Amino acid sequence: MNRNQHKPMFVTFLINILLLQLLNLTNASPSPPITALYAFGDSTVDSGNNNYIPTLFQSNHPPYGKSFPSKLSTGRFSDGKLATDFIVSSLGLKPTLPAYLNPSVKPVDLLTGVSFASAGGGLDDRTAKSSLTITMDKQWSYFEEALGKMKSLVGDSETNRVIKNAVFVISAGTNDMIFNVYDHVLGSLISVSDYQDSLLTKVEVFVQRLYEAGARRITIAGLPPIGCLPVQVTLTSINTPRIFHHRICTEHQNDDSRVYNQKLQKLIFGLSQRFRSSKVLYLDIYSPLIDMIKHPRKYGLEETLRGCCGTGLLEAGPLCQPLSRTCDDVSKYLFFDSVHPSQTAYSVIASFALQKLFPLL
Repeated sequence: MNRNQHKPMFVTFLINILLLQLLNLTNASPSPPITALYAFGDSTVDSGNNNYIPTLFQSNHPPYGKSFPSKLSTGRFSDGKLATDFIVSSLGLKPTLPAYLNPSVKPVDLLTGVSFASAGGGLDDRTAKSSLTITMDKQWSYFEEALGKMKSLVGDSETNRVIKNAVFVISAGTNDMIFNVYDHVLGSLISVSDYQDSLLTKVEVFVQRLYEAGARRITIAGLPPIGCLPVQVTLTSINTPRIFHHRICTEHQNDDSRVYNQKLQKLIFGLSQRFRSSKVLYLDIYSPLIDMIKHPRKYGLEETLRGCCGTGLLEAGPLCQPLSRTCDDVSKYLFFDSVHPSQTAYSVIASFALQKLFPLL
């Protein structure tokens, strides 16, 4: 099917989504203040849970964290804060969003939010199992465990109030596409469209779980421009010798991300109609990232297709080590390693979300 055939359908669904959101804003009474933020998914929202499990997907070592307060390597896959850290700070909940498995996290901390996410994981539990990280099912088990701790501390009624007025963030899918489609030996045997549909089914099931647990403010992140991740740019250039010295985005992967995001918005529209007493919203991360790539100077950036760590071509996680050289000024880099955005990029994503999305919650 011609990819352009998706565009009219997408525009229709987008208009419907905007109308529904405007209708909700017009008819609904002012929303109660946000009580907490709970994150599920992959490295984009993992505050350091992988520090406490046996996996190679860890970043609790320099140069990770070089821009974090006290230059602390917390396990975040970036030089500093993640978008969720900026968001909870802007909401006045806490300075940063802690990892649930961090032993320093106390039951009272759960009342304002934690991250259950795991770097290397995905919507497809096979993704996390292949990287020995925390599956979405296990993340859900940790959430249920946290609910028990909260109820023991403040009782059922107060816990239910916190959950009802909290924001839930689901951010995953990139690893699924990279591990199981683009960089997998069996990738050529998998229909991209069918695999996307299977991931979206898992999103739907997870949202259903959240709703049944009392969640009423749910945000679901779309995919980034996967073809512009430095590691994907590198792998494409290796496989295409004629462009080896010219780093350019892999457009068919970006096309796939856009199609997935269109499907996700269609799903979210359906979920919003099904769960009338809730707000299920699309968190667009593709737009701010691609805008930073196309218009770097607007954001004070100079390098957008190469990471700050090492050569910036392939290094990430265990390959980005204390002895790895880093760029002179990470604030001018869109990516810190070959996969993960810099603190600068995450701050832009957070600002975009706070301006475009959070007023609707």
